[in-house]
Amino acid sequence: MIFIHSISIILCSIEVLSEMQMRYCYLILISQLTFFSCRDVVLIPDEEITIYRDTWGVPHIHAPTDEQVAYGLAWATAEDDFNTIQEQMLALSGKYGEHIGKDGLIADFGIHFMDIMNVAEKEYLETLSPKVLKVISSYAAGINAFAKAFPEEVYVNELFPVGPEDIIAGYMLGLVEISGAGTDFQKILNGEIIKDLKSNFPKGSNAIAISKNKTIGDETFLAINSHQPLEGWYSWYEAHLISGEGQNILGGTFPGGATIFHGTNEYLGWAHTVNHADFSDVYKLDVDPENELRYQVDGEWLTLEKESVWAWMKVLGPVKIPIKRAKYTSIYGPAFITDQGTYAWSFAAHNAVGAVEQWYHMGRSESLEDFRTALNLQEIPCTNIVYADREHNIMYISNGVFPLREEKYQWREVVPGDTRETIWTEEKLDIDSIPQVINPSSGYVFNTNNTPFSSSDSFDNPRYEAIDRVNGYQAPHLENNRSLRFLELIAQYDSLGYQDFKDVKYDVQYPSKLRQPEIANLELMLSLSPDEHEGLSTPIKLLNNWNRRCDKDSKVAPLFLLTLHQINQKLKSEGRFIRDGRITEEDVTSSLNIAVNELATDFGTLTPALSQVMRHTRGAVNLPLNGGTDVLGAIYGKKQEDGTYRATAGESYIQLVRFNSDQLPIIETVNAFGSSADPDSPHYTDQMELFANQKLKPMTLSLDEVKKQSVRNYHPLKIQ
Repeated sequence: MIFIHSISIILCSIEVLSEMQMRYCYLILISQLTFFSCRDVVLIPDEEITIYRDTWGVPHIHAPTDEQVAYGLAWATAEDDFNTIQEQMLALSGKYGEHIGKDGLIADFGIHFMDIMNVAEKEYLETLSPKVLKVISSYAAGINAFAKAFPEEVYVNELFPVGPEDIIAGYMLGLVEISGAGTDFQKILNGEIIKDLKSNFPKGSNAIAISKNKTIGDETFLAINSHQPLEGWYSWYEAHLISGEGQNILGGTFPGGATIFHGTNEYLGWAHTVNHADFSDVYKLDVDPENELRYQVDGEWLTLEKESVWAWMKVLGPVKIPIKRAKYTSIYGPAFITDQGTYAWSFAAHNAVGAVEQWYHMGRSESLEDFRTALNLQEIPCTNIVYADREHNIMYISNGVFPLREEKYQWREVVPGDTRETIWTEEKLDIDSIPQVINPSSGYVFNTNNTPFSSSDSFDNPRYEAIDRVNGYQAPHLENNRSLRFLELIAQYDSLGYQDFKDVKYDVQYPSKLRQPEIANLELMLSLSPDEHEGLSTPIKLLNNWNRRCDKDSKVAPLFLLTLHQINQKLKSEGRFIRDGRITEEDVTSSLNIAVNELATDFGTLTPALSQVMRHTRGAVNLPLNGGTDVLGAIYGKKQEDGTYRATAGESYIQLVRFNSDQLPIIETVNAFGSSADPDSPHYTDQMELFANQKLKPMTLSLDEVKKQSVRNYHPLKIQ
């Protein structure tokens, strides 16, 4: 989470209580410690809600109403990952520091400064429809009932009960992360205000839809393939929701999510990928040098609102201390007084209270028309959407919520904070004015976080010239290795069978010409002359002759991946990790030298197989992996003490779907580890072998089949 990376910045200038005050607070703490109690609470099974667990432990939740299903989803998720749910709720309530200490305090204050909880509390009753409010409230009730039933698993006693506003704030926090707004926030805090604020690109996500016009047989294919962290707050949790009100959807949500974020129902499915448009703006305020709280707008002096916010920091055992920090607000949004000046911040996720409403209606849609109606709510502030349905419609849209910006300002840079012309208004850019493609003649749409102006073939792509350019969309040439490779592969097929579709999705080869959005001339990595760099002639020859594949047996892929990692780190440290950046031979050779030494030190050879280096580990399971940075079958790893790299992000929850007009969708899925984050659960690691071998498990939307295949069914508890 981005907030954790700014410890020194956040903690500077915090106001800690005096020693006398701390002693007094400590005495109160010791004398008034209370513990979560179940006294006078009766918990009984809710027999109208049934959770069916399949062989893989995936919950299939059936109940008469959508709100009862939400209750069951909350219970099932808490059974599998109550820790992650609590961590989010603790941060949102400003209590994370009580649980883990100083690092948690960073999240507490960061969320205070973003004002997410305050907005959720003020607006959720007016924003949500009565039905969705019932769904969210029921989800919160399920979390509270689980906490009552298992008090020994509760981290901080005062956290519960949570309310619907807490669940909604969790959605908003996730959207801050997904939209990239948090990057601007981090730059403000770190004093890194640079010319190109929008220079950080997401690592990955893939989505592909291919209509029956380009497939063998009467089927339309959909690949749902978001690249998320494999564990933690924004890791995928698979669930199947079935209600007597017509809901029937299987897909992925995050722990704490009351709806499916992307998945498939009986009629249609959709995938999300992160898009990189301008969902966040930073303003430089014109501050009175004699008074840091006064700033000038259109010749008028205004005053920053100042508020003291508090959080508790765990010190040792039950001992915690209160810490205070000043929070500022301007007419533009949250404000920050830094050594580089005073800045304000506006971001689309700040107003995303209704995102849960839109996801709910997307999941209940039965046609492209229904789905478009849900999109017109314009409550989800970001993310591409790739869509397919049983009527063989396909669609790509670079979804986003944009204010109507004045074209005369450079919105990708720091914006003037001395005029009301730059204030975000409630008016939004119409959804028909953003890049999209519906039922192209090519028969396919896709996105790999590349430019939205390359989402099908050249005849069907949205036209850059026709789109409002002030909203930060990537220009048509800003492809990545995954998009270039996909276009190479799809061009080879007049039509695809399902196995062909799988082969494309799981491909681990780089394109014929390398490119990152931040490195236009990345191909330089593979084209140096060994004669001009004698000390590195052997590794340069290996890279020159490499087949560009990142499969388990490759003995050159580790050299390439470690070198690329070092190049990216070098560019970031030098402030050169920007759109259309370029590298030099020195960038490559210095990074290559580091990679050569690392391989020699950790593996005793320049050419270990990728299977020795990239590992998929959890508990006692340790498996080799295909894949690498920015290939379609993407994997990102973190170095371990033994020199290997443990997969931490990239390929995570995968769902492949075949739509046929005459039957339920045929669905296959896999998750990176399993359905549970509990080390004692048999489902903690049981999907790892499938995942490592690029295999999938069959799933079904049929309730009858769910009942036949379930290995356990039971009812969640409710408070009587």
